[in-house]
Amino acid sequence: MKTRIIADDLQFPEGPVCLPDGSVLLVEIRRRTLTRVWPDGRKHIVAELGGGPNGAAIGPDGKCYVCNNGGLHFRKRPDGIMVTAGQAGDYTHGRIERVDIETGKVEELYTHVGSQPIRGPNDLVFDRHGGFYFTDLGKSRARDLDHGSVCYAKADGSSVQEIIFPIAKPNGIGLSPDGNTLYVAETDNARVWAWRLKGPGQLADPVTASNQSPHGSRLIHISPVFARFDSLAVEANGNICVGTLHHGGISVCRPEGGLEEFIPIEADTHVTNICFGGDGMRKAYLTGSWTGTLLEADWPRPGLKLAYQNAARI
Repeated sequence: MKTRIIADDLQFPEGPVCLPDGSVLLVEIRRRTLTRVWPDGRKHIVAELGGGPNGAAIGPDGKCYVCNNGGLHFRKRPDGIMVTAGQAGDYTHGRIERVDIETGKVEELYTHVGSQPIRGPNDLVFDRHGGFYFTDLGKSRARDLDHGSVCYAKADGSSVQEIIFPIAKPNGIGLSPDGNTLYVAETDNARVWAWRLKGPGQLADPVTASNQSPHGSRLIHISPVFARFDSLAVEANGNICVGTLHHGGISVCRPEGGLEEFIPIEADTHVTNICFGGDGMRKAYLTGSWTGTLLEADWPRPGLKLAYQNAARI
């Protein structure tokens, strides 16, 4: 697939969000910022977030909600590429933040789920009820790592609950076009799971011996070769598009299960995130995290418009 570089010199970009004026919000994990990029490549730092900003989404109030993983350690490879290497030395806690795009004001919305601290939140998606699901991938250290979880929260900061635990390094998260199915990608296991929903933050199927997994989900796809899965986005037809690390591309999975196709992106071996926008939702915006680039491509099918994609206060 041919891609165009919109912007480079980004410091480990992820979490792209298409705005109504054609610009793209994204996080720079290593720079620790929420950054806005225009189609001509101009960049503006919206907010200095600290920690490790990761996934981002526009909420019903038009503000940008950010999963902040608390910080990652980076090391430079012999070829000069900066790569992640576990928990940052100055890590304190993970959190969900809310950013006013116009003013840059940052609010800390959630730091705990009940008595449990949020460890390393990674990605989030809003439903049409005004709440959002988010993954907590946890943190990795030299000799141990956290169990992951999936949570559901209200945008006003009044309520957050854990709905899936444990799960191994949950990363990308998305909803089906009708909002009745939740999808989550596991990073190191390169698996995509699906859960039926019966209401906001409510799983329809209890964990039983007949489930395909210990957390009550249905297996959508598992990579047959070594790969790692990152963030995801959903097409209008229901396909799930997952950033596939080490292979440099997007794995397009069918909602009923199985791989529809793999779309290689030669610009970067670590295409971490994808979002859709443009005329007819036919433009894909991808983050090349190892090359520090934001890429644009013509997508073969329309993407799904997110619940509050056009609500951004800009």
